[in-house]
Amino acid sequence: MDVFAMFEVDSQSLMDFGWSLLLKWGPRLLLGLLTLIIGWKVAGILGRVLERAMDRKGIDATLKPFLVSLLTMLIKAGVVVSAITTAGIQATSFAAILASMGLAIGLALSGTLQNFAGGVILLIIRPFRVGDVIEAQGFTGKVAKIEIFQTILVTGDNNTIHIPNGKLQNDSLINYSSLPQRRVNLSFGIGYEENVDQAREVIQGVIDAIPEVLEDPAPKIVVGALAANSVELTVRVWSATGDHWKVHYAMNEQVKKALDEAGITIPHLPQGIQFTLPEGEAP
Repeated sequence: MDVFAMFEVDSQSLMDFGWSLLLKWGPRLLLGLLTLIIGWKVAGILGRVLERAMDRKGIDATLKPFLVSLLTMLIKAGVVVSAITTAGIQATSFAAILASMGLAIGLALSGTLQNFAGGVILLIIRPFRVGDVIEAQGFTGKVAKIEIFQTILVTGDNNTIHIPNGKLQNDSLINYSSLPQRRVNLSFGIGYEENVDQAREVIQGVIDAIPEVLEDPAPKIVVGALAANSVELTVRVWSATGDHWKVHYAMNEQVKKALDEAGITIPHLPQGIQFTLPEGEAP
């Protein structure tokens, strides 16, 4: 038998072997793939059905996204195992493979497991709830969802921020919405030649005209600093938490107009220096 004949025989054997494998494993692999695709879609549908059911039952809005994402993830994990079994891989063999890869998987998922544990702790201690405005990890926004691995914030300019739960649980954060009242901190500069008592009366008149400013705690207007170019009047007023920025902006505008009307000058800052809005949850 020459070389070409031997090659032809080997090629035929290889094709026969491949065809037999395809006949044996092809249907199983196809069925497993269909199980995975259909099961994945069904898991998403069940998640949405569960979410609507929780809405009807009045489940806490903070707890609901976590439960929905957790149960959806468990269903998808079950779908993956079912698809693997359907494809012809024995569950015992699959378990043995996972066991042998346990250390590597554990190391790879350590951050994920930490985020899951962080989500559970956040739901237990409740440092914030859905709808609260918080500042954490250098971002400020309204809490939209607390999921099993991450918390989603929506910023004032309508961007979404995804923060791992582990970082939120292990680091400091500011909750701007946890208390019913907030203090509005302002500063207004007047010229050294101006009468401080007159300026205080003008600012007090503005405070009295803004209905969102609370009478208790009482507003304060004091000389906060004698700066290089102005006398700085520090103003502290209180408002309901939801009215904080409304009062902040109203005070800035109305005090400027009132001081102008009273003939009280506000010194110009040196060129290149500008006031900036305070950090926080400005809309």
